[in-house]
Amino acid sequence: MGFPKFILALTAAAGLAACGDTLGDQALGGAAIGAGAAVVTSGSIAQGAALGAGANVLACQSKLVKCN
Repeated sequence: MGFPKFILALTAAAGLAACGDTLGDQALGGAAIGAGAAVVTSGSIAQGAALGAGANVLACQSKLVKCN
């Protein structure tokens, strides 16, 4: 995955943040979004899940996005 695609994926994951009540919920929600995005874009599902989980946890834990 090139750097511009990585930035786009990270931005999309932050925009679609699925903040849960626990760290595990946040990771699982992000992984689901990342894997789904990878399926749609014909990318690696495992890589999409890993990026989605990491980006969502980062976004939620750093208060980058407002979670209710």
